[in-house]
Amino acid sequence: MFLKNLLSDKKRVTTGLALLVGVILLGLIDNFFLMWFVFGGLFLIAFYEAMKLFELDNNSIYLYAAMLWLFAAYYPNPDDLVFIVLVIFAGTLAYNPDFDKRLFLPFLYPTASFLFLLALYNDFGITALAWLLVAVAGADIGAYMVGKTIGSTPFCKTSPNKTMEGVIGGILIGGLLSTFVGLTYLPFFTALIISTIVASASVFGDLFESYLKRAADVKDSGDILPGHGGILDRLDGYLFGGIIMVILLRGLV
Repeated sequence: MFLKNLLSDKKRVTTGLALLVGVILLGLIDNFFLMWFVFGGLFLIAFYEAMKLFELDNNSIYLYAAMLWLFAAYYPNPDDLVFIVLVIFAGTLAYNPDFDKRLFLPFLYPTASFLFLLALYNDFGITALAWLLVAVAGADIGAYMVGKTIGSTPFCKTSPNKTMEGVIGGILIGGLLSTFVGLTYLPFFTALIISTIVASASVFGDLFESYLKRAADVKDSGDILPGHGGILDRLDGYLFGGIIMVILLRGLV
C-alpha cells in the first residue's frame, strides 16, 4: 500500500529521481568548489524561504547572506562563521536597540546548518555526506513505510500525520543502514550510535520546519520542487542532522 501511495504522485517521483541523479553526479565529481556552489544556490533559496516563514521583509539582508557564503569558501572552518555573525548581531543590537532582532533568525535557520554541511564536506569528505544522506533519507523513508504499515499512535501535535511507530521505525532503519557507511570512519558500535543520533535529529529537523510552516500558516516553504515543495521542505532533516554529525565526528574521529 505504501509503495502504491508513493508512486501515485508522478511529479513527486520525477522530481525525486532528478534530485537523486544530481546527488550521484555531485558525489562522483567530488569537487569542493562545485559543492560550495551547489550548496550556495540551495542556501540562498532556503534563506529566501526562511525569510517568508519568519515573515521578514528586508531585501538588503540577502546581500549579507551572499557575502557570508562567499567568505565561507575560503575560511577553513565555515561553521565558526555562525559565532562571528552572532557577535555582529549582538554588537548591532547594543549600538541600535531599535534594530529588528528577528533579522537574526534566518542566520540561525537555515544559515548555520548550511555552514555546518559545508564544514562536514570540507573536514570529512564526500563519504561523510553520503553517511548523512543515508541516515536522513533512511529515517524519512523508513518512517513513511512503518507508519503506513503499522502506525497508529500520534507522535506530536506539530505533525499530526507522524506516528510514534513510524518515527521509531524510521530512526532504527536510518540508523542501521547508515552505520555501514560510517564504518569507513569508525568501529560498528560507535558508527551505530552516531547514525542513530543523526537519524533522530533529522526527525526533529522535519518537525521544526513543520512548526514554522504552521506558524506562518502555509503548506510548503516554497514551490521550486514539484511535488516536494521548497528547499526547506526537502532538506529540513539534513539541516539538523548535519550539525549533529559534524559535532560528533569531530569528537570521535
